Amino acid sequence: MRDAIIYNRNNPSILFYESGNQGVSEEHMAEMKALRDKYDPYGGRAAGSREMLDIHIAEYGGEMLYINKSGRHPMWAMEYCRDEALRKYWDEYSYPYHKDGEGNPAYKSTVTNTTHTQVDASPYNRNQDSFAVETVIRWNDYFRLRPGTGSRVSSGGVNIIFSDSNIHFRGVENYSRSLEVDAMRIPKDAFYAHQVMWDSWVDIENYRTHIVGHWNYAPEVKKDIYIISSGEQVELFINGKSQGMGERNHTFLFTFKDIQWEAGTIEAISYDASKKELSRHEIKTAGDPAAIRLTLMQAPDGFKADGADLVLVEIEVVDKEGIRHPLANDLISFELTDPAEWRGGIAQGPDNYILSTDLSVECGVNRAFIRSTTKSGKVTLKATAPGLSEATLTFSSIPVKQSNGLSIYISGDYQPGNLSRGETPATPAFKPSRRSVKIVDAIAGAHEEQAQNSFDDNERTTWENDGRLRTGWIIYELERDAEVAEIDLKLSGWRRRSYPIRIFMDDKKVYTGNIPQSLGCISIPVTPTKERFVKIQFSGAGSEEDAFGGLVEVTGKIESDVVGDKNTDPKGQLAIVEIDIHEAIR
Repeated sequence: MRDAIIYNRNNPSILFYESGNQGVSEEHMAEMKALRDKYDPYGGRAAGSREMLDIHIAEYGGEMLYINKSGRHPMWAMEYCRDEALRKYWDEYSYPYHKDGEGNPAYKSTVTNTTHTQVDASPYNRNQDSFAVETVIRWNDYFRLRPGTGSRVSSGGVNIIFSDSNIHFRGVENYSRSLEVDAMRIPKDAFYAHQVMWDSWVDIENYRTHIVGHWNYAPEVKKDIYIISSGEQVELFINGKSQGMGERNHTFLFTFKDIQWEAGTIEAISYDASKKELSRHEIKTAGDPAAIRLTLMQAPDGFKADGADLVLVEIEVVDKEGIRHPLANDLISFELTDPAEWRGGIAQGPDNYILSTDLSVECGVNRAFIRSTTKSGKVTLKATAPGLSEATLTFSSIPVKQSNGLSIYISGDYQPGNLSRGETPATPAFKPSRRSVKIVDAIAGAHEEQAQNSFDDNERTTWENDGRLRTGWIIYELERDAEVAEIDLKLSGWRRRSYPIRIFMDDKKVYTGNIPQSLGCISIPVTPTKERFVKIQFSGAGSEEDAFGGLVEVTGKIESDVVGDKNTDPKGQLAIVEIDIHEAIR
């Protein structure tokens, strides 16, 4: 860690240091902070680790996949969505017609170098439609618990990396496809989903709308259309004709059922509650594939002839109007003249087409690398494919200065900065939507001495009854009479156990129902009632069935979601990891 800090301390992309992939001790965390303070005292970077739910000196913590809340230090998900999707697969109605979840359930872990077989590996073999939807569903789990929603909050989540790469994989392909852009940084629909959801500091600030997918189908196709938007309502138009308002779920997702395709333009317009327009997005039907288009992507100061510099070339198949064809999967052949070296790209096929001078586009686009040599000069790239007009791209590599055989070039001196986001706000970037009410005491049907574990702001402790239905209750005393409107519960075995419960305010029943499986925290709206005491009562046998069985660690195992006594009969067990009680802010 010392070496990593020294190596990375001048890198503006490094935001925090992580001292372990599991929870570490308080002593370990103190050593970590001392290293940071010694070798990077002015970097402003936080020191923490995975978990850290009960290590008070940590400056942040979190989990892989699961939802944590804290009132002490920021807790975020280190990998909030693990699902995978190949960019090539639009949906089951478009070539190559990939039905959501279809694929071999075997995958190889590069951590243990062993092959695992899962009963259900559908989360790792999604298409772009379902992957974009899943990212919205998973992100909303954190967004609804953001700052402003109480004393204990989630600070959000990150993905382990942002682009597909040859790390551990769990799906059919032999590399990870769980990210927002593919290995060549070409956006998937999930990228635009995040652009909509993340264009703010905390609460929604800047409004965006994105139509998931494309608009080139067979005449008989009728399908659900998904719109991801930060507006409050969304209207869909096809060739100017309204298809009505979408069904809103998970804050950002709007669904239009059974939309009949017709050639032309599909447009989505988002509005606020009074139907004032906020943003819009449209997609046009592309004509028949007609030509190849090449676009150079290079550093702002040019392509350096140092034997190491790279350019990216974007390859598209377009119609006669220059619109990219979303269903083109043509195999393109390339010819490159010196002085440059072809490094190629990646596509689904033999050896992933690595270094091959034949490379197929996927969904109408792909990219390839070209590396410089130590000789400068004019470079020409020619691209051809049967039935398409060929394309030629000409560019030059430029000499680099040396001193005693060493380059004196510093690339960072030429990289443009992007400070358009502005400084971190000095005041809260959110409007409080609810207020937590402090719990001062609790009595319980069993293990009453552990009752405070369920409201101690430590998700590694729990209160549980003794496994008998009649002892499955706990009563919380609030600091004052409060008009409770919502209760957050994190129950042990959250991804596998379904709990039937009833909630009372004094003797008034304000909720009855099954608490579903989740990835951590469930928010329960209750009938607003102003009282001092809240009772949670187990009302029947719980059920055991993993609702997320396909989601695993890279080791191939499912991380335990059971806190407390793992030997207690779950059918009679009520086990509360943490409870938060809220009143609405009017």
